Amino acid sequence: MTPKDRQGGVSGRHGIPSPMSLRRQHSKLPPTDVFNDVMYMVGGWTQEDPSCPVEQFCPLENEWKNMASMINHRGNVAVYGLAGKIYTVGGADGVTCKSSVERYNPETNTWSNDVAPLSSPRSGVGLVEMDGYLYALGGYDGMVCTNTVERYNPKMNSWTKQAPMLSRRSGATAAVMDGQLYVIGGSDGNAPMNTVERFNPLDGMWYACTPMLTPRENAGCCVYLGRLFVAGGKDELNLELSAAEKFDPDALSWTPVKRMRCKRNNMSLMVFNGSLLAVGGSDGITNLKTIEVYNHESNTWRYVLGSYFSEEITHGH
Repeated sequence: MTPKDRQGGVSGRHGIPSPMSLRRQHSKLPPTDVFNDVMYMVGGWTQEDPSCPVEQFCPLENEWKNMASMINHRGNVAVYGLAGKIYTVGGADGVTCKSSVERYNPETNTWSNDVAPLSSPRSGVGLVEMDGYLYALGGYDGMVCTNTVERYNPKMNSWTKQAPMLSRRSGATAAVMDGQLYVIGGSDGNAPMNTVERFNPLDGMWYACTPMLTPRENAGCCVYLGRLFVAGGKDELNLELSAAEKFDPDALSWTPVKRMRCKRNNMSLMVFNGSLLAVGGSDGITNLKTIEVYNHESNTWRYVLGSYFSEEITHGH
């Protein structure tokens, strides 16, 4: 995939919003007794509709609500939650890449742009939280894919550069498992990759890991039941994927997972109220509104919609 075509990724990418789950901070019941996450769909930008909408889903109320839009309209933007706030990082407006960062406060339904920017403009950044910091990983700067890594300290409102990744990546996905930061797939500017690397915050070093079974760019990933799940994206033939796989950190191996019902490029994979969800994305023809839930006992996916979605997810099935 050429850089000019690289409009996808896991979080708030071009035309496709990214889901973000935030647990309500003031519940009087412990998390084990109540499923009270709220899902936010953040961003999504096209020339025809540059509004960058934000929607909120609360399963207890079983409805979607429109929330305040981002201040700066852009696609290919990274989205992640930190300390009860949602951050959007980098992206592109169709002309140039951006270094700016915005923060959303769900309690006041407001966005602020007083957050320190990245050191350089980048779209297709990987973004993840670890140990109270945000890590911005790689991205495309308008010329090349980068291996730049920056860490955001919310108390100091500043980014500091960390050891660069072993590979240049844009459209990579990332997750934290067992205190290690994993960066998975993405494109080096020529083709999607199957390589995986992990960052150890104790020594500040990157290490090569067992590669995935399938090269993928713009995949979704998250940690579920002690395994690292990866699904969707695009492969080296530029074809949208429904294939999924999981990584066992003890066996250091990847094994296939049942394919999703839909091909999903630019999708998000997330744990929401105890369930693993595949959300949105593009099947190559249209942007998808559908959500699939994974049943690990039967190794199957099924659609969840409307009140059925609310009932199933609220009860953590």
